[in-house]
Amino acid sequence: MKIAAVGSALPQHVYDQSVLTRYLEGVFANDPPAARRIAQLHENTTVRTRRLALPLEEYALLRTFTECNAAWLRCALDLGERAVDAALSRAGLRPQDVDAFYFSTVTGLASPSLEARLMNRLRMREDVRRVPMFGMGCAAGAAAISRACDFTRGDPDGVALVLTVELCSLTLQREDRSVANLISTGLFGDGASAAVVVGERRRATGPRIEATRSVFYPDTEDVMGWDIGAHGFKIVLSPAVPSVARERLPGDIDRFLAANGHKRADVTSWVCHPGGPKVLEALQEGLGLTKADLACSWRNLEHVGNLSSASVLLILEDTMVNHRPAAGTLGMMLAMGPGFCSELLQLRW
Repeated sequence: MKIAAVGSALPQHVYDQSVLTRYLEGVFANDPPAARRIAQLHENTTVRTRRLALPLEEYALLRTFTECNAAWLRCALDLGERAVDAALSRAGLRPQDVDAFYFSTVTGLASPSLEARLMNRLRMREDVRRVPMFGMGCAAGAAAISRACDFTRGDPDGVALVLTVELCSLTLQREDRSVANLISTGLFGDGASAAVVVGERRRATGPRIEATRSVFYPDTEDVMGWDIGAHGFKIVLSPAVPSVARERLPGDIDRFLAANGHKRADVTSWVCHPGGPKVLEALQEGLGLTKADLACSWRNLEHVGNLSSASVLLILEDTMVNHRPAAGTLGMMLAMGPGFCSELLQLRW
């Protein structure tokens, strides 16, 4: 099973982090302590620019979850279509070549789900297998690639399409003064990414997926996720996330590699969901890596922020297009998300 191509689509509305910080200081102006904390919390994220689904002035017009979700659906369709077009074009394939369509999001709700609506737009075949995924958050991009790998393992001629769309700005909670929410207003951004996974009998120049593993951590539901209600999506984000990354992931990765006859020193490239600076630093410390080893993740975080499930595919795209590892070398792709859980993929470039 091979990753034939990755494509992405980012909103046209680009803002410097300082502009967004000033805007959000105004949003929380009726709570002076919260407003005063925002600038430092935003600075700590190391994010410098972000893309927003809407022009900044339009967010004040969104007063209900219904209005936010309607905006999400409208923007997600357009970004999703652009990302799919980019990935399929790079793979030299057409929408009619797709056999299975995996879609992940954690920032909006729709039924029919987004991939069904895109099948109509793109005139895909009627027999495409659809797999909408919701609730896995930041881990879902890697998880969707793994599930697409499962499909193509059973169909050597198969073509599986993965799409992730996250519009985190449309989950803004104006009444939530928690530190987790204040951090999230400076960390998360908007965008879409897509990948094409093909079976063994299909030609592809991307990395081979040699093995995958899902790891679930029992009794950690309160580490990350959403409190969903009439207010929309209220973030749950524990300060324990970096500790989990530092203490649990290294052993999980070592056991995963050992099961396939490898050790950590054999891995020469890392495609890691960025999380935030503390998560990346924890990964470096736990795995014995340097900042240069995770340069693509740091760069992605700085330029667009954390895009939840879409981020790991954006980093994979950057790696494949601009920083491709040497042929034949071993790589690792990973992401963590609500559950709490991690998704691991062993790649051969």
